[in-house]
Amino acid sequence: MKVMLLRGPRPAENSPLELTEIAKPQPGADDILLRVRACGICHTDLHTVEGEIAANLPVVPGHQIVGVDEHTGQRLGVPWLHHTCGECEFCRSDRENLCERAEFTGFQVNGGYAEFVTVPADFAVKIPDAFDDAHAAPLLCAGIVGFRALRLSGVRQQQALGLYGFGASAHIAIQIALRWGCEVFVATRGAEHQKLAKEFGATWVGRAEDMPDSKLDAAVMFAPAGQLVPEALRALRKGGTLALGGIYMTPIPELKYELVYHERVVRSVTNATRDDARQFMKLADEIPIKTEVETFPLAEANRALLALKLGKIRGAGVLMVGG
Repeated sequence: MKVMLLRGPRPAENSPLELTEIAKPQPGADDILLRVRACGICHTDLHTVEGEIAANLPVVPGHQIVGVDEHTGQRLGVPWLHHTCGECEFCRSDRENLCERAEFTGFQVNGGYAEFVTVPADFAVKIPDAFDDAHAAPLLCAGIVGFRALRLSGVRQQQALGLYGFGASAHIAIQIALRWGCEVFVATRGAEHQKLAKEFGATWVGRAEDMPDSKLDAAVMFAPAGQLVPEALRALRKGGTLALGGIYMTPIPELKYELVYHERVVRSVTNATRDDARQFMKLADEIPIKTEVETFPLAEANRALLALKLGKIRGAGVLMVGG
């Protein structure tokens, strides 16, 4: 099968992925073989190819996979969480996202920048019929992790929520927050991203260095930029939580105690559970979530990742693999 393979990390500008052929995967007894139709691109993919997080190499990236079961013809999704042990203290306490022996799609096992992929049947996700392949792909990470980040921020109905960065996750998260009756304030640097935030219903749009018109009850940081953490904390009310929604972030600068005083909380968001995925997909269908996508052929994955790095993708990027 054709794949875009990462043999070793390089900057996105240097085309780190190689279009090549490898053996078609053979499903195990508990696996499903999917013919890939679409795969979303993610900042985690970018951090992987550039070596900011260390994957098992060589590897085929991609963990927002929409495909068709070769046996049943059912359309299914494959998210970041590929498998958990089911035995460690985290798995036994409904925290499988923290599993000691977890495997992740496109990181420890080959992902969806490929014509075929296997997934344990228990970890495949049902995709609502309302979404076509391209618009379903971002739901499988940007959507699921964004949903978890909102929940961990503790934001409640009718409260003021800040979103820092407005890419694939944030343009989905804002729709959930508005469904909950929240007022949403968006900090993002790109003019195109600011325009998109306004189109999606943000009350206020500016840069992270600007103070929103209102203090925030909660905030989610989607931008992988540690220097923005103090800015977000300055905008939080007493007792507010800042959830950090990425797998990677540049160093957070030294903080003045006054920024975390009054019981402000900074917490990370790590992966997501299968229950997160099920709850989010149900909500996405009910709203229904609108995903803004820009599509690329599989062979142009390097161009797509570079566009992501440069902030030139409006919404979410998706590789179209097969029909």
